[in-house]
Amino acid sequence: MTDGKPYRPNVGIALFNVAGQVLIGRRFRDDGPEIILPGLEWQMPQGGVDANENLRDAAMRELWEETGVVNASYLGETDWLVYEFPPFAGPSSHRLAKFRGQRQKWFALRFTGQDAEIDPLTPRNNQPAEFDQWRWERLDRVADLVVPFRREVYRSVAQQFAAFARRS
Repeated sequence: MTDGKPYRPNVGIALFNVAGQVLIGRRFRDDGPEIILPGLEWQMPQGGVDANENLRDAAMRELWEETGVVNASYLGETDWLVYEFPPFAGPSSHRLAKFRGQRQKWFALRFTGQDAEIDPLTPRNNQPAEFDQWRWERLDRVADLVVPFRREVYRSVAQQFAAFARRS
């Protein structure tokens, strides 16, 4: 039951390369209500916002923590989007169990570095690695690669950021 629980403040990152594709990572383990399903392990980087943290700063921090990328420039952002977590039968002490889902602001960023900069396996800021692989993907295909409870948000992001998906 998620009634009465707040949404967790969160940022998502659509990192575009010069070909107009976005960076996605393959999650290799479940994290409480943030489950993965076989064949649907892919997602764009995203993560929680610290208390009093500027949202653009949070997006850059999360991008770095999850991928190692620091060379990116701001393109745009969405309004707030939300999704609900699926039912969670795990311990109520889990860090995400107190939330009903996530309230996200998505940021479109242009990758200005080289692919060799991308390293999702190295832990940063005492955060464990979330992805064991990465690749570039067409933005309009990503919603079909994520867990079902995130799909509507990903479709909205794809619609709002479609202009950035064109080659630069």
